[in-house]
This record gives sequence, C-alpha cells and structure tokens, in this order.
Amino acid sequence: MDDRALKKVVIDAGHGGDDPGTIANGITEKDYTLKISEYIHNRLDEMGIPNELTRETDVTLDSNSRPKKVQSFYGNGSDVIVVSNHINAGGHT
Repeated sequence: MDDRALKKVVIDAGHGGDDPGTIANGITEKDYTLKISEYIHNRLDEMGIPNELTRETDVTLDSNSRPKKVQSFYGNGSDVIVVSNHINAGGHT
C-alpha cells in the first residue's frame, strides 16, 4: 500500500431479524442488505482493508444497539468509515 492512512470500515447490513425492511416484488430488504454487505466485506478482506460486519446472520439490531455495535469494533475516530446498506422503495413518477 502507499503512504495514505489505512482506514477501518464497519459495514452495516441494514434491518435484520424482526425488522425485514421493505418487502416488494419477492425481495426482502434485510436479505439483500446482508448479501451486499458480505460481498463488500469479502472484497475489503481481499484488499487487506480492516473491516467488520454489524451482522453476519438474520439478527435484530434495534436503534439503540446498532450504534453501539458499530462503535464496538474500532471506536468512533476519524479513521473509521461506516457503510450502512439499505434498499429503499421508490415512489412512482
């Protein structure tokens, strides 16, 4: 790697467990956010970038526990990037 500071990444798979997120057209948001997050996690691992997932299975992280989980890995310093994955339903135009 070059001289740039190596960042740490926390990948948050949105929703999960009791909170399915959007459900439409055979798609449940919590399932796809987990798949997307796992893909990002694996790619960052391949590149040697330190990263953690907030969830690796279908578990509930409520609005109180999710931020604590995010900060539990690397704290809340300026060297931490948090990516929260969601798939939002769009309106009709």
